[in-house]
Amino acid sequence: MPKLIIDSKEVSFEQGQTVLEAARENGIKIPHFCWHPKLSISGNCRICLVEIEKLPKLVISCSTLAAEGMIVHTRSEKVINARNAVMEFILINHPLDCPICDEAGECKLQDYAYKHGTGESRFVEEKNHKDKRVELGPHVMFDAERCISCSRCIRFCDEIAKEAQLTFIKRGDRVTIVTYPGQQLDNPYSMNVVDICPVGALTSRDFRFKARVWEMSSTASVCQGCSRGCNIDIWVRNNEILRLTPRKNEEVNSYWMCDHGRLNTFKFVNENRVGMPYIKSGGELIQSTWDAAVNKAASLLKTVNKDKTAFIGSASASCEDNYILMKFARSVIGTKNISYYKYIDENFGDDILRRSDVTPNSTGADLLGMNGYLNYSNLSDGINNGSIKAVYLMDDNIVDKDPSLEALFSKLDFLIVHSSNMTKTAGMADVLFPSAAFAEINGTLVNFNKRVQRLRPAVALKEADRSLDGMNVSRLDKFGTGYDRWAQGRKRDALSGWKIISMIAAQLNNKFKYDTAEDVFNEIVRSIPEFAGLDYELIGKNGSDLKVKIAQPTLKA
Repeated sequence: MPKLIIDSKEVSFEQGQTVLEAARENGIKIPHFCWHPKLSISGNCRICLVEIEKLPKLVISCSTLAAEGMIVHTRSEKVINARNAVMEFILINHPLDCPICDEAGECKLQDYAYKHGTGESRFVEEKNHKDKRVELGPHVMFDAERCISCSRCIRFCDEIAKEAQLTFIKRGDRVTIVTYPGQQLDNPYSMNVVDICPVGALTSRDFRFKARVWEMSSTASVCQGCSRGCNIDIWVRNNEILRLTPRKNEEVNSYWMCDHGRLNTFKFVNENRVGMPYIKSGGELIQSTWDAAVNKAASLLKTVNKDKTAFIGSASASCEDNYILMKFARSVIGTKNISYYKYIDENFGDDILRRSDVTPNSTGADLLGMNGYLNYSNLSDGINNGSIKAVYLMDDNIVDKDPSLEALFSKLDFLIVHSSNMTKTAGMADVLFPSAAFAEINGTLVNFNKRVQRLRPAVALKEADRSLDGMNVSRLDKFGTGYDRWAQGRKRDALSGWKIISMIAAQLNNKFKYDTAEDVFNEIVRSIPEFAGLDYELIGKNGSDLKVKIAQPTLKA
């Protein structure tokens, strides 16, 4: 490989790389605002100036191609003075909004002003005033005074979202960003411009003014919006999820995620939760204890012929939960009536990230052998002709998906449901168990591309205080005992599906010997050939490919 020298250090680079890219790959930091690894080069900001020997002037490293034998200086006196001047120029009209700006704490302009600024301004005239709180679209707010005209947002819409919706107008210190006439920033990926904006000019209307970044914990996880399984960070304060942001993974979603996944896949964790077990009595769900609900479920399962009980897993549940449901149905109850629903929305998928399969773990369910799809008509026919008299349903609100099932389920001898939220399906249950949501558990999902990925608990449950599932609660207790007491009241009394089923199995004299979700996964590794050789540590934050072929499931009654 060709080599160049940067700050007296010889580094290798690939042909076609710029000086900035070569420096980044070798751990040498050059400041930059407008450059982004997934966007075209614009060279707007000029903060990445470097000195190259034998060239008469400083050059911007983001667009200067690296060459064999080139000698580059990124910290010479000439470069430092130029960066100071660029920072002073950028800050001339920038408002002093840091105390109220959502970007504070994760702002490149703050960081670079500290590292590369002079610490004072010679500008004594009144700053240029521009529009504030401009609604560019349904999800993004624009503050023109903060914008440094890096053009990242414009290039993102043009090149990644493939919808030209933003542009510059005017010139000089009057330049600003607007949407094209008759348009708004409403493409399915619009909120990524908030992530890539290096200052606080573009902010999320959903998250705006809710919290400071240093007040929240962040946990690496996986989006639940579709079978892509975009890598995300879950941001939590006071045991409540406040936002999701994309986490870089070039094997899955690169730097991006869609607005649907960002806004519509976490709020249910905070709202309308099933707070405790329930047992139906007199046609109404009555609050119960865990022991009473487990005993009731076990008693009901004894009353119906095993071949007339259907177990329905979930393409949204973890591999661990679905595996234990299958094991329970087969080895404890003795039935093969096990399946799940896979939901397809042809209008949702696109050629960027979004998939028509809007369930995050249908591939995992197929790998575990959950017999493909349980067709709605097959379930309906079974209930009507009496071949299905009882249903055990885990983490799927199928009545909302098919309202005709509401009348059919009333014909069952009993319905046992795991649900994280109060739904129509949960309301019909004879025994209702509060199920932990994806952000409250350890577990694994397998995306459409056969990549297994980790879920981690970002929100504490009451059981976490007993350290049953590896949750590090101490990292949430940042604000002293007052905060701890308040957050304690927000911890929900819910359990992972595999734990609930294990409790019922024990009541039926079949003890499952698992202490953690990892114990369940280790058994999956031993039992399912496609998972062989894996463990939680190997999967890590970025996941691991299974490298298997999955046959298309067939419809089964």
